[in-house]
Amino acid sequence: MTNRRRAKKKLPETPVNVTIESLAHDGRGVAHVDGKVIFIDEALPGEEVEFIYTESRKDYAEGKVVKLLSRAADRVDALCAHYGVCGGCSFQHVESSAQIRIKQELLIDQFKRIGKVEIPELWQPLEGPHWGYRRKARMGVKYVEKKNRVLVGFRERRHPYLAEIESCVVMHPIVGTKLMDLSAMIGGLTIKDKIPQIEVAIGDDQCVLAFRVLEPPTDADKERMRGFAHEHNLSLCLQSKGPDTIVPLDGEPELIPTYALPDQGLEFTFKPAMFTQVNYEINKQMINRVLETLALNENDSVLDLFCGLGNFTLPMAKFAGLVVGVEGDQPLVNHAKENARHNGIENVEFYAADLSKDISDQPWANRKYNKIMLDPSRAGASDVLQHFKKWQPEQIVYVSCNPSTLARDAGILVNELGYKLVKAGVMDMFPQTGHVESMALFEK
Repeated sequence: MTNRRRAKKKLPETPVNVTIESLAHDGRGVAHVDGKVIFIDEALPGEEVEFIYTESRKDYAEGKVVKLLSRAADRVDALCAHYGVCGGCSFQHVESSAQIRIKQELLIDQFKRIGKVEIPELWQPLEGPHWGYRRKARMGVKYVEKKNRVLVGFRERRHPYLAEIESCVVMHPIVGTKLMDLSAMIGGLTIKDKIPQIEVAIGDDQCVLAFRVLEPPTDADKERMRGFAHEHNLSLCLQSKGPDTIVPLDGEPELIPTYALPDQGLEFTFKPAMFTQVNYEINKQMINRVLETLALNENDSVLDLFCGLGNFTLPMAKFAGLVVGVEGDQPLVNHAKENARHNGIENVEFYAADLSKDISDQPWANRKYNKIMLDPSRAGASDVLQHFKKWQPEQIVYVSCNPSTLARDAGILVNELGYKLVKAGVMDMFPQTGHVESMALFEK
């Protein structure tokens, strides 16, 4: 016997002609060759394409278009020169309104196929800016000696390497237009090969870039960084280890980014590595929809699960009698409490708890709530749904960044817990990408 891996089978090099049948959940075109399903980047239903294989597995294969033989009506030319190489976007070849329609069709299909639930009424999709909207990101940094250049940006599509890009049209322009400036500045540092990533956090009027540093910068390095920050009107911080080690450059004030919800008269502060919604315009509309849907008053006791820094908790507390926010990350919980104090809101309580574990001994979990709001990570909320039997809320609003787990959880709520799905719909939180943000309303 040998421990050596079996040699990888060589992929066919001759282009193959297929007609695209449908779209996969990630936006890739789906076709079949000799009974095997093929997922093809940048291919749309109805198009005839020539593709080459980029991966072949036992049950499926992957490919990319090398020649477009017919063009779908929804196809447009990508705005970004780096599209197809950079892995940050996957939908720039699709007209904007068609992107939303495709995501809504995907949501309907996932509910039906995974959750065994029909959506009785669709919300009007929430739409916002299609470009320059992204305010949070983690960008990779890599010094490439052969090119004598520092790459700043995102990984190549389906590859672990950083893409060689000069700008990013979905990132807010204060950063998206300055990748080459960042590259040149880092290239002049003694630690140019010791910076693996930059945490980007852009508030309404502030921009903070937190540089992960594997070695301390020299005084000359710090002076170069300081000059760059002042020139481009942003704050540059250093991160030596975990997120709690992010500090401003020596002698520079700590800049805390903020975002406002004008309709509710609220302002949130956050730290660079904390989770916030990437698209502020959609976030405002999303919060307004939640408030309109729940129609809260002083008799309502609301539970906000996966509450983060209080993005939904505090707006709901403006109208409800009591709102209890629960979040697994203790620093986020601490910051949520600070945001409540910052806004003078007292009818809220925040608790740290791992919602994938047993919470039955938690005091907050043994109260009654007539309305529940939840906004979990991509993994969904199936572990905590068992507790809804005890709480028996009359209304549930579920915000999701993954239609598959939302559909699964909708199946649990409807088919096991006796709730009725009232409405669902998509929100264009991530234009030009295959990510689908959605919301659903359940009632008893």
